[in-house]
Amino acid sequence: MPKKKKNKKQIKFGLIGKNISYSFSRKYFSEKFQLLHFDNCEYLNFDLKSIKDFPKTLAETKGLKGLNVTIPYKEEIIPYLDKLSKTAKIIGAVNTITISKKKKLKGHNTDYYGFKKALKPLLEDHHKKALILGTGGASKGIAFAFKKLKIEYDFVSRNPNEFQLSYEELTKEVFDEYQIIVNTTPVGTHPKIDEAPALDYSLFTKNHIAFDLVYNPEETTFLRKAKEQGAKTKNGYEMLVFQAEKAWSIWNG
Repeated sequence: MPKKKKNKKQIKFGLIGKNISYSFSRKYFSEKFQLLHFDNCEYLNFDLKSIKDFPKTLAETKGLKGLNVTIPYKEEIIPYLDKLSKTAKIIGAVNTITISKKKKLKGHNTDYYGFKKALKPLLEDHHKKALILGTGGASKGIAFAFKKLKIEYDFVSRNPNEFQLSYEELTKEVFDEYQIIVNTTPVGTHPKIDEAPALDYSLFTKNHIAFDLVYNPEETTFLRKAKEQGAKTKNGYEMLVFQAEKAWSIWNG
């Protein structure tokens, strides 16, 4: 009997981010709770102007059991956590947080899992090397997934260091060598849907995969231009579903 009573407590989950009114997570989990009749579960958006507001949000929100983290706080959140999973420590970015009864916070990364699962069905034998557009928190999970898939990768940045490529360096020779191009930047997301990473899109071929972590709009300018050249394309929606379900299993583990 006590267990049943405990289940009736209001349990809260939420998303930490900036300018997240468009958020996938809140809609996804709210619909999930409704469908499964989890009437005691609620999913909230915590739109923070600065990561420094995080402790106050945490203290003021009663019944909080788990959080997702999105741009731009996937790396900035780490100093506020008590512990990291092995994977999150290696990746250096967090998108899922568990909150224990003693209010201890543990960071996890389910981005890599979601991406790996979404990309796998597209892979063929000739897909040996990848370019990751962007170097933010999201790009780190993608890089880890490529390591797991044993696919070589390089980062492309607008302000490259000596280990990264610039957009200007993406020539035909480079495109011939790298058959997977992943956009981890927010370029092209709603409302600026006409924008796209600064590439020569005529270099895409039927041997290429173009994967965009953006899911709103459904087909970004990046994906449309790559598709016009015959490339296989995929947006970030399925990846988000996979990473969300992984987060759910971690929160309830």
